[in-house]
Amino acid sequence: ALDEAAPFNPVILRHASGHAAIVNSAALQRAGISDDSPDPEGGTIVRDAEGHATGVLRENASMMVREAQMADEFDRSDEQKERDFQRALLLAREECWRNGVCSFHDAGVPKSDLERLIRIAASDTLGLRLYLMLTTPNAKLTAAAARHRSVSESASLTVRAVKRAIDGALGSHGAWLLEPYSDQPSTSGLNTEALADLRETARLCAELDLQLCVHAIGDRANREILNIYEEVLSALPDGRERRWRVEHAQHLAADDIPRFAQLGVIAAMQGIHCSSDAPWVIKRLGVDRAREGAYVWRSLLDHGTVIANGSDTPVEAVSPLASFYASISRKPAGQSAFFPEQAMSRDEALRSYTLHAAYAAFEDQVKGSLTPGKYADVVVLSDDILTIAPEGISQCRVLYTIVGGRIVYRADS
Repeated sequence: ALDEAAPFNPVILRHASGHAAIVNSAALQRAGISDDSPDPEGGTIVRDAEGHATGVLRENASMMVREAQMADEFDRSDEQKERDFQRALLLAREECWRNGVCSFHDAGVPKSDLERLIRIAASDTLGLRLYLMLTTPNAKLTAAAARHRSVSESASLTVRAVKRAIDGALGSHGAWLLEPYSDQPSTSGLNTEALADLRETARLCAELDLQLCVHAIGDRANREILNIYEEVLSALPDGRERRWRVEHAQHLAADDIPRFAQLGVIAAMQGIHCSSDAPWVIKRLGVDRAREGAYVWRSLLDHGTVIANGSDTPVEAVSPLASFYASISRKPAGQSAFFPEQAMSRDEALRSYTLHAAYAAFEDQVKGSLTPGKYADVVVLSDDILTIAPEGISQCRVLYTIVGGRIVYRADS
């Protein structure tokens, strides 16, 4: 279908999760992918019954086309690149303000974007407080840390974390599981970055006092990264204070749930993923695994784990209210709650999106609560989400967004 629509121009349709892509023949050719191309480590070139590449690329295979795209984009002028970036930043900032977002954790920033954001932060025109995670290879991590580990004077830009990914996404059968998928028994998912490489990243982050944030969705992925964290953090006198994170922590084995609190590891989760994924999680995992380990907020909280909530935009909409409602209801649209015994209370959900998210960025002393002496980052809502009927939360509106005491958004303007 893509070939028919665009027979000559390379086209990439990226899956919302970021863990798969659908491309046309021109894109395959541009990336040097043929029917005989071997699957890359941590990725799959999906083929039909005759062995022909279909244009569906899972996990690291999609990066083969993405690299070709980046090579083509390299030829654009610096002026065009800068205009595109400024326009994208403006649109993203306005979307955040409309949804009552004052601070944003960006889980993986390319070097080109980082340099631009540092320049903008220096002029104090960002309008948001950004917490950025580097995606620098191990070989360059020390130099990058020395150069970029900084906080701008107005706390609008913080660069002190590193992002890695140990597996893919559940929807694309890329999450790394301890047992095979219920609906695809031939696979247990994909390990997308070598454990030895991740272990070296952890060693460097410990040495450089950088926060390490690793994407892990499947129970095998979470176990392996917790093992690495335990190995490195237990050797440090302040290991529990390093606030290392697991991004998503969606599907856990029962034995690994208490380990987050024991190690001082933050579960950076997204409430909205539960209600979005619920219609098909049981297909992937089966009832027992889904009940015991899928989005187990209550189990983590009862063990003393800090949960930092978020949206994972652009996988989901940026709205904190949508994720807040999902965190307390676990209800997909038009369906019953997904194992509601794992829901958060409203107070827990609010803290996960405010004070605990600030804690996850080492900024709980300056933001995250309405406390004298902290930055005046305030959101005014049309209703009290701690008392309103749950069904009314979706109708709640952001009336004002205030960053540093300055009104940056009002609903009537």
